[in-house]
Amino acid sequence: MAIMIPVEDGKIVDTSASSNSLSNETKRSNSTLDKEAFLQLLVAQMKYQDPLEPTSNTEYISQLATFSTLEEMQNMNSTMQASQASDLVGRTVIMKVTSSVGDTSYVSGKVDYIQKEGNKTYVSIEGNLYNIDDLDRVVDDDYMTAVGITAEFVEQVASMPSVNKLTLENKDKLLAIAKAYDSLTDYQKVHIAKYAPEALQTLQELVKKMDELIKEAGGSTDDKDPGDDKTEGTGGSEGTEGSEGTEGSGKPE
Repeated sequence: MAIMIPVEDGKIVDTSASSNSLSNETKRSNSTLDKEAFLQLLVAQMKYQDPLEPTSNTEYISQLATFSTLEEMQNMNSTMQASQASDLVGRTVIMKVTSSVGDTSYVSGKVDYIQKEGNKTYVSIEGNLYNIDDLDRVVDDDYMTAVGITAEFVEQVASMPSVNKLTLENKDKLLAIAKAYDSLTDYQKVHIAKYAPEALQTLQELVKKMDELIKEAGGSTDDKDPGDDKTEGTGGSEGTEGSEGTEGSGKPE
């Protein structure tokens, strides 16, 4: 069986070295100068120095000392990263990931486990590994719950007609939204007020308008409308304090 050996310019090409170099460069892509690259630079400096003005031994010793310091710092950083990553297991994190073309995206989820490869530490989120260097923030579970509730609140309020187009047919749905808001914790209500103030204001206006429509129709705000439950944070409009706060609700004496 013949063995094919590549030759270029009359010299045998070492394909294994080229392959390994390419593999190493791929692994080191998007990374800073590491100790291996530093050592290669030092060897190249020694190899290609001017024979008439060679580098002194003192300079080599200084560079080797710098190399040793760099190695110690990298090992210490690796240990600290692994310790930090261990504390993240079971926590909810947000990773800021940059693609090869420079696009940035965010990935959130709970850390299942950590994995160490060389001096790199990775966290696993839903089966995918992310470099610990991409960690953007660690968030509390209550915060993530509040984020989801706020998004749902905004969507539900947006599904309602505008104040000018509100009718009594929308009463039940508006009641459900107002009651859902009232059932939230103080932390979740504060989160909505901070990150979705427009939606909260819209709910206040809708509740107030519904109370007016009920009174104009000669109905009663006692019939479990959005004003019955003292909707906290919805503006304290007439009807948000129940039937006692709605004078002339239409009840016969």
